[in-house]
Amino acid sequence: MARRALTTTAAAFAATAALLLTACGGGGDSSSDDIKGAGTGTDSPSASPSSPSGRPDVSLPSDLEVEFDITKPSDTRHAAALESAQNYILALDHGITAQDPDDPAYRFYSLGSATKYAKSQIQAWVDDDWTATGSDSYYRGRTDDVGTSKGVLVTMCRDQSKFYGKNVKTKKIRYTKESLNDFQQFRLLMKPPQGSPKVWKVLQIEVQGRVEDCRR
Repeated sequence: MARRALTTTAAAFAATAALLLTACGGGGDSSSDDIKGAGTGTDSPSASPSSPSGRPDVSLPSDLEVEFDITKPSDTRHAAALESAQNYILALDHGITAQDPDDPAYRFYSLGSATKYAKSQIQAWVDDDWTATGSDSYYRGRTDDVGTSKGVLVTMCRDQSKFYGKNVKTKKIRYTKESLNDFQQFRLLMKPPQGSPKVWKVLQIEVQGRVEDCRR
């Protein structure tokens, strides 16, 4: 994953991001697309509060796989920001499969509108009796510094064509045919560690749907 100059679209997001990073956190929910299956179709695992490292459990049931085909940056700050961004995504899927809108995992890796986004996504799945199964893939990742804020913008593509909803009561899986709707671009604004624990957190998330450039 190469560090590159921000694209015009990413720069527009980063302009707002830089302002948020200089404030106390928060900001409006800038997501523009939802995770497939929410609000529409593995059994829920038991959520353990944390791993031996003291970080929350983001493990997933055996019938759901999340893949990150993204090269780790050589810059240590960028590498740490990317790792937390990936853990936030894992935590979101963990909350869905655990059927827990208040799951501690996504809260550990997020602040402000990113926390609200994760909670709303998980809540939608739970309300409609759906969990997730299949494969959720992320690739073509990049990291960029955000102005002089010391924040990092993590961008990645997503392919959810094999990511399906499964009804928690009937166990019926809602299969869908691959389409442009399955290809998204995620932009996650990462805030540097403050206090303890020393972990980067997602402050804001933008999800753009139907991204032709993310087709593989």
